Amino acid sequence: MRAQTACLVSLSLALHLLLVSNVHSSNSEGDALQAMRLRLEDPRNVMQSWDPTLVNPCTWFHVTCDSSNHVIRLDLGNSNISGTLGPELAHLHHLQYLELYDNEIKGEIPHELGELAKLVSLDLYGNHLHGQIPKSFAHLKSLKFLRLNDNNLTGPIPRELTSLTNLGVFDVSNNDLCGTIPVDGPFSSFTPESFENNKLNGPELKGLVPYDFGC
Repeated sequence: MRAQTACLVSLSLALHLLLVSNVHSSNSEGDALQAMRLRLEDPRNVMQSWDPTLVNPCTWFHVTCDSSNHVIRLDLGNSNISGTLGPELAHLHHLQYLELYDNEIKGEIPHELGELAKLVSLDLYGNHLHGQIPKSFAHLKSLKFLRLNDNNLTGPIPRELTSLTNLGVFDVSNNDLCGTIPVDGPFSSFTPESFENNKLNGPELKGLVPYDFGC
């Protein structure tokens, strides 16, 4: 009887610790989203439901969580938001989809996004982002979709991205990128349209007239 009681106490303690862990994680993710919100202008009030007093952000509009209340998806595409992105997004450790396309976001892409190890899709196209593509993206080994087209990005395409073996869709068209297009890894299968309207060169352009620009 004593052993059974001890077992029940241990089980109860384990469940309590698990719940506390999940709440702490969710609060941390909520704090990260609130920090992001403070950087952004939101004229349509699409983030109006983002109430920081709630236990976790899983009831907020445009936020999707898994069964453990971890944020796995953020959908703010075509929301008319503006402002900049910051390093706090790296605290969304379980994030799989980051959809911020077709907005008015400016500034540089935070290199901390390379810490989102579970990220499958990163869509930042159709904004006013400038600076270089972070080399840290090479750490996103689960990444399948990377769309950075229609921004103001400069510099070369990082060679490190050739290690992303799961990358199936890559689009950096309509930027101001320069240098040579990588040929290794998944880059051998990307279409010329993925690179057009930049200052890029390389045989991967396959018939398009390459620019003779360095970086």
